[in-house]
Amino acid sequence: EKDTQPQALSPGGNFRYTDLCVDIEQQRLICVREDHRKKSAPAEDSSLPQEEINEIVSLCTYCGCEPKVLASGCDFYSNPKISTDGSQLSWISWNHPSMPWDSTQCWLADFSEAGLLENAQCIAGKDDNESIFQPQWSPTGELYLVSDRSNWWNLYKFNGQDIEAIFPHDSEFATPQWIFGMSTYGFIGDDKILACHTQNGTWSLILIDLKTGEQAAINNDCIHDYKDISAIRCKDGEAIMFTASASEFNSLVHYTAATDTFNTIARSATNDLSKNNISHAQPISFSSGPSTLQESQQTAHGFYYPPTHAEYTGPQDSSPPLIVLCHGGPTSSTETGLNTKIQYWTTRGFAVMDVNYRGSTGYGRDYRQLLHNNWGITDIEDVCAAAEYLIEKGLADKDRIAIKGSSAGGYTVLAALTFADTFKAGASLYGIGDLETLARDTHKFEARYLDSLVGTYPEEKATYIERSPIHHSEQLNCPVIFFQGLDDKVVPPNQAEAMVEVLDKKHVPVAYVAFDGEGHGFRGADAITRTIDGELSFYSQVFGLELSKQDQTIVPIEVKNL
Repeated sequence: EKDTQPQALSPGGNFRYTDLCVDIEQQRLICVREDHRKKSAPAEDSSLPQEEINEIVSLCTYCGCEPKVLASGCDFYSNPKISTDGSQLSWISWNHPSMPWDSTQCWLADFSEAGLLENAQCIAGKDDNESIFQPQWSPTGELYLVSDRSNWWNLYKFNGQDIEAIFPHDSEFATPQWIFGMSTYGFIGDDKILACHTQNGTWSLILIDLKTGEQAAINNDCIHDYKDISAIRCKDGEAIMFTASASEFNSLVHYTAATDTFNTIARSATNDLSKNNISHAQPISFSSGPSTLQESQQTAHGFYYPPTHAEYTGPQDSSPPLIVLCHGGPTSSTETGLNTKIQYWTTRGFAVMDVNYRGSTGYGRDYRQLLHNNWGITDIEDVCAAAEYLIEKGLADKDRIAIKGSSAGGYTVLAALTFADTFKAGASLYGIGDLETLARDTHKFEARYLDSLVGTYPEEKATYIERSPIHHSEQLNCPVIFFQGLDDKVVPPNQAEAMVEVLDKKHVPVAYVAFDGEGHGFRGADAITRTIDGELSFYSQVFGLELSKQDQTIVPIEVKNL
């Protein structure tokens, strides 16, 4: 009888393995390893701590020998991929202080007879001003990848000398590489790519004919409903992917090219909302700025969700209260698939503005880099400009405008409330009040993230202090509710508590809701429910709003100084 017990492929010790691919020819796995046994030495005269070492290694699947290091010397690695004929390996690497959406290099090397790498060459990203995403080999043995060298993250093919665009388009075929294994395209056949791309903040699905470089139509009606598409995997004329629509939650979907049909395999949740009660995202672009680093106004983007309910409407002679949302990251973007945290408000008479402030992804490299050295400036300008634009259009009540965000989005909330006077209330969910804590105490991946967003630390410590709301909390003058996990190691509770104390001393309405056992990002159902219901209770009190009969059962939040 065969031994069915799992066998260890890697030695014991303080290691992490990820991003695996199978080398059938050599009977091994090739992957990224993070080695915590030894630390790399920090740069001379640097205050940065020593860091774990990242490498690409191979793990034998049959003899249990020591892993072989295939590539090393860079701070980060991802996407090791073996060529179709098994003779070459491609991968991505990058170094501090770059993030993978700033500067990465794509490498290609031959396998030696011993299974090591030789003749390595950098085929893209040599100038440190290009972001490479998802190198992948075609069934016919050609290497494809996504690059933003044209400003847009577009698809390219390596021709032996350089990379050439196969479908130039003013849209993005990539997202920020926050995690391993992200995929926006795959080979649905030898001469066709199935890909998703985003334009003006909305994702769509296309087929690209590799012979002509043109887009081929997908005729199935359901693709027009998909607003968010990700994690595409293709093989032998079929594909699976995640999708979400304005009326359906995230789903696992199967696509068959021969019949041009989509079938839903599973849904993350069932939508109990009537379609007549769902508010649909309306893309809006508006002028913003200028900041201290810019000479003229620029354009920012977002999605407006009007209050929507089949049975109830607001007074015809008034505009609705507005909640402006700030996404996290901050290198990220908002999505337009069904989100109950938005629909909760729109079914209760609120309008919601979900802002893709400058620095967000989906609008090209130039737009993404507008936040460089400017976090705490342009994002504040944009959330304020979004609210003012809606007020001018009669889509929001100027006296009942709130701003909400969590983590990095919470930083924009606290900064907007501290350094501007547009908003009449705010909700901070474990928001960052002190930028120095992020620079001093974080993991390797984000250790130098703020170099580009704020400045090098500690050399530019004064800028960190200047843009940290906690050092200017005396400027807070409007009602704020703080939600905080008491086990939060990223944003310690004392940051929120210090600002609560300042508002309390100034007799400004303030509320503080803390959760035992919760960290940076709430996980428990009680904390999640209590947060959104508590936020509604807070707004109803500070804005003088009457709750519906159903919402009157909510446990009211204690608001001081009301």
